[in-house]
Amino acid sequence: MLAHQTKRRARERALEYLFGLEATGYEWEDGLAVFWETFSTNEKARAYAELLIEGVYAQREDLDAQIDSALKGWSPARVGRVERIILRIGLYEMTSVEDVPPKVAINEAIEVTKLYAMDESPKFVNGVLNRLKDSDLHESAG
Repeated sequence: MLAHQTKRRARERALEYLFGLEATGYEWEDGLAVFWETFSTNEKARAYAELLIEGVYAQREDLDAQIDSALKGWSPARVGRVERIILRIGLYEMTSVEDVPPKVAINEAIEVTKLYAMDESPKFVNGVLNRLKDSDLHESAG
C-alpha cells in the first residue's frame, strides 16, 4: 500500500499531465518521458500517476458522461478544465481503484482542487462526486 503523500503527489502529477494532454491532443503515452524528466517524482508516485493517467485517458468519455449526469444547475461546458480533470480522477479512483474507498477519493479530489482551482471549486467537486457516490452510476464504470 502506498503512503498517503505518495498518492497525493501522484494525483497532482496526473492532473498536471492530463491538463497538458487536453492542450496538446497527444496520445497519453507520447509525452510521459519528457514529463518525468521535467517533474521529478519518486518511482512509486510515478507508477500510481501513470495508472491514473492511463485509466482516466482510456475512460474519459464514460467518466465525462457520468460527471455530466451529476451536474446540478451547471451545463457541461461551464465546468472548468482543471475541475473536469479532477472530477475524472476522483471518479476513476472511486470506480476502478480497489484500495481507494469513495470517501477517500472524494476527500483527495477536494484537497487537490484546493491547490489547483478557484476558491469555490472544492465545494463544486465535493457535490458532484458525492452525487455520483450516492448514485449507482459509478458502479457501471471500470
